[in-house]
Formats: sequence, C-alpha cells, structure tokens
Amino acid sequence: MPPLPIAIVGLNFGRHIIDDLLKSTAADHFRLAAVCDLDAAKAAEFGTRIGVKAYTSLDALLADPDIRIIGLFTGPAGRAGLLRQIIRAGRDVMTTKPFELDPEAARSVLDEAQSLGRIIHLNSPAPTDSLAHAKIREWITQHDLGQPVFCRGETTVSYREAATGDWKDDPTRCPVAPIFRIGIYLINDLVRLFGDVSSVQVQHSRLFTKRPTPDNAQLSLSFANGALGSIYASFCIENGQHYGNALLLHYERGTVHLNMDLQSYGEANQQTRLKLAATHGDKQVVIEEWSAPGNSGTYQWEVLRRAIADRDTSLAPVETIVHSIRVINAMARAEQTGRSEIVS
Repeated sequence: MPPLPIAIVGLNFGRHIIDDLLKSTAADHFRLAAVCDLDAAKAAEFGTRIGVKAYTSLDALLADPDIRIIGLFTGPAGRAGLLRQIIRAGRDVMTTKPFELDPEAARSVLDEAQSLGRIIHLNSPAPTDSLAHAKIREWITQHDLGQPVFCRGETTVSYREAATGDWKDDPTRCPVAPIFRIGIYLINDLVRLFGDVSSVQVQHSRLFTKRPTPDNAQLSLSFANGALGSIYASFCIENGQHYGNALLLHYERGTVHLNMDLQSYGEANQQTRLKLAATHGDKQVVIEEWSAPGNSGTYQWEVLRRAIADRDTSLAPVETIVHSIRVINAMARAEQTGRSEIVS
C-alpha cells in the first residue's frame, strides 16, 4: 500500500517526528503532507523547506480533505480537547506522551474515539507490547519468575536550561519536571510490567537549571501487588548514556536487567538489551541475553498503519494510559505536600 498522507501539528517537538517520517522506515507507511503551528513564520519555514502545505490553525488543517491522519505534538495540557476536535472531524491520530494531565478527560476522549471508530495511538504507552516487554513476559512464564518484588528505573541527560516562560517552567503543568518530561516513559513501562501503583512519594532538587522547576528527581512507587519501586530522572548528568531508560526488575526467582550495561557515546537509546538471571528448582542459575533495535517510547508507525487499514480501534491501552496519568497527578500532589500521596 502507498504511504498515507499525514500532517504534523506542533513544530517544537514535532520537528523530531518530521525527521522520523522523512528518514526512517516510518516513510514506508506515512507521507508528510502538511505542517501546522500557531507560529506562522515557523509553519511557513517548515512548509517551504520540506515542500508541503503549511497551516497556522487546526481548524484550517482539518478543513483540508486530503489530510486523513494527524500527528499531534503540542504540549500535554488540554490535549484531550484537541484530540476530540480531530476525531470528530473524522481523522485518526498519532500523539505523544504525556497523553493528558486530566485522567477523566483522557478516558472520555479515548472512549469517544472508540464510539466514533477513530484510532488514537501514542508512543508511550504504545498500542502493543514492545519486543522487549514481550520477551520479559516470555521469560516470566518460561522461567517461572513469580511475582514482582522491586523495580528501579533511571534515565539521564545533561541539560543546562534557562527559563523560557513556557509549560516547562510551570510546576502545575510540568510536575517534578525530570520525571514528567523524560521519566514518564519509565512510569508507563512499569505500570505495564508491574501493575497499578497505589501510592507515590517524591524527592527533587535544582542543581544547574535556571528554570523554576527541578532538574534532578526521584519518584518512589508502591504497587498494589506489594512490589516497591523507584524512578530516577535527571537533566544533570553527562555520561553519554542519553535517555537510556535503564530498568532493574526483581521477581521472586529471577532478575531482569534492561539497558543496564554502558554503551558508546550517544548509543544508549538506539538498542534494547536484556539480561536475565534466574534460578530453577535445583538451584541452577540460568543466564539469558537478548537484544533488538529501538528503545522505550518508539513510535509504532507500522502498527498505526495496520490499525487504519483494518479500522481496528481496540489497541489503545486505555487503562494503562489513564492509570499512568493518575500516577502523575499523585506525583504532582506529592511535590507540593512533601508527603506520600495515594494514587486515586
């Protein structure tokens, strides 16, 4: 099938998606046909440089009958309202994390998409298990790892940011900034792998940033099944392991390492590497290794293309999306109160 025309809305983060569409295997499935941004100069510059239509309003874009799929890459606050406008105009959508800040608004628009037969996918939580998650589930069964006990995730990069006056400076729109901006992939991954979170607690600091929001943070997690966990995210560390999204997963009878080994500069987010250590009944230690290209948060363009062709609206992981937003809400309260907060 020929690539389907897609429009990218929001060119701050959306410029990275445009690179993906132009240079990766995403181009086998989608053809960039238009861009849209409230900044008219930015929209015109991208449109001219790439040779596609440029719009400065979502209304004008949705009036174009040639555009059937929208890539929505605006900020998270109020995204459900924009998604509702898009699906009511009869378009399917690829968007990004965080899906929304309001869990009820998120559930409402996802339910409406189902009722209208429209497809909404995002990169995290993705519509289907990543290859790494599927392998972890296979190991859990194959080696009888038992129930989850503890998890530890971390993702780091080196930013030295100045205040810009946008949502990244506002703790109400960007709670516990490092977790919300880059650690959110780990929240979504752990909800998918370890289950619902019952309560959270936060630690954070400002080391180098000139923003009023923190650049160094840790989120402690208590899971409904009794497992414990933590996520560390920081904009303060330059070690070449950018956005590696490393995970340590302890189960009753085994441990899984995901991207825990160090990689060459700039390569930590290009491949997923798993290692398993488990014991069988005779106390024999089993060691397995596995790897595949890609990492947490990969956009599943081929899955979206198949869903559009089949009109399959069933793949959006609604419960995971909504629960992860509830975790973020509890995290935001914990940032303000300094106490453990119930996920509700």
